[in-house]
Amino acid sequence: MRLKLNLQIINLILIFVLCIIVPGLKASDPGLKVGDMAPVFNANDQDGELWNIADFKDNKFIVVYFYPAALTSGCTKQACSYRDNKSKLNEIDVEIVGISADPVKNLKIFGNMYNLNFTLLSDVNGEIAKMFGVPSDEGGSITREVDGVEIDLNRSHTVSRWTYIIDKSGKIVYKDTKVSAKEDSDKVVDFLNKQFEK
Repeated sequence: MRLKLNLQIINLILIFVLCIIVPGLKASDPGLKVGDMAPVFNANDQDGELWNIADFKDNKFIVVYFYPAALTSGCTKQACSYRDNKSKLNEIDVEIVGISADPVKNLKIFGNMYNLNFTLLSDVNGEIAKMFGVPSDEGGSITREVDGVEIDLNRSHTVSRWTYIIDKSGKIVYKDTKVSAKEDSDKVVDFLNKQFEK
């Protein structure tokens, strides 16, 4: 009887401790962190040209935003917001790079359809996403009408919507893993303006 009572008390204490401690524990944040050096990478842009981060390091801040898929609703809002904020970002000498698993063909259509005025990179093998630690899931296919013709747009995988900012020394100074597609570029502009005010 006494042993049974002691076991019940121990169980209650364990439950109490777990209820207090476990919610306070945070899962380790995946991916590169603020303060880490950004990886060196290159990839084909929407025109099929090789874009290399090394060409911009030491000269500009670089916004690297990962997005799930070209020509989808949220990704279009996000891209158009960067397009509309491009002049503000140009004033503070910032390079914008959007990265997805879409092939170059999809990116070309996306860029032309929405007059996107910045670089889109094709990460079809997911290598850049892995370098940054951005989670990815299985790919997919969507159908869109382009110039009156229905086109299937396929991608090998789908990356999460994450945004990083890399400073001129190559260090990550900003990371957002809970990106709002519509508000992302405004948050980036605000953050960078504060950096230049320092």
